[in-house]
Amino acid sequence: MTYRGRFAPSPTGPLHAGSLVAALASWLDARAHDGTWLVRIEDVDQPRCVPGADEEILRQLAGCGLLPDETPVWQSRREPLYQEALDRLVAEGQAYPCGCSRKDIEVALRALGRERTRHGELVYPGTCRTGLHGRAARAWRFHVPEGTVAWTDRRVGVHLQDVARDVGDFVLKRADSLFAYQLAVVVDDAAQGITHVVRGEDLVDNTPRQLLLLRALGYREPAYLHTALVLGDNGEKLSKQNGATAVDLSDPRAAIVQAASALGLQPEGAALADVLAHAVRAWGSRYP
Repeated sequence: MTYRGRFAPSPTGPLHAGSLVAALASWLDARAHDGTWLVRIEDVDQPRCVPGADEEILRQLAGCGLLPDETPVWQSRREPLYQEALDRLVAEGQAYPCGCSRKDIEVALRALGRERTRHGELVYPGTCRTGLHGRAARAWRFHVPEGTVAWTDRRVGVHLQDVARDVGDFVLKRADSLFAYQLAVVVDDAAQGITHVVRGEDLVDNTPRQLLLLRALGYREPAYLHTALVLGDNGEKLSKQNGATAVDLSDPRAAIVQAASALGLQPEGAALADVLAHAVRAWGSRYP
């Protein structure tokens, strides 16, 4: 199997230290396995995107020597693919229209005596599985099958999740007509032939949902590796949402050394190219 990996940033701002670590990890894994490394701009959630951030991210990656092997793609230009996948799921009875507002879901959960437990999110109770009950369709949801989803992460081992219990029927197309991340990422990974996904462990919780969609659509399942997160001074994940600043690229070599160190590597070399080459060898030894 020919290795194909990807880095898929959301253009909500420039790369910060945490996102550079994720980019480097995916690049190292591809290079260590003589594979192809792609960059996909995940801008399907247009209201959150910052104008020009996509091009800035590409410039930052290039400045660090992380160049994709194929022309980058933008999710916002691929919506027909997502609609085709949704249509398939609907035709096969694996997706359905939902007329529930957030308030409706909260009321339904209270009536069932359920508390909000999963990261403060609302676990959808399946209200519209049997029809819209006079409501207009707002969104489209995936009909989650019963049972536990099991998968093995290349870094931390076996994971289990009962998606029906912990998440419920999740959204594929939102009330604002935007396609949800879960559907878009699965369709794109399949369309681009992605065999290995390397990303931050904040996305571990998304993996079971994506596996269910991969299986429902008959797509090949990639291997997953989730890296440890870079944390801010407050102990929370370093992110644009909590004020992470753009990574300092006045010295690209120093930036890559710092990112590699966050991955548990200690690359050597006076030049950026030497540091990257050393890091590739070290990564390959750790994740053969």
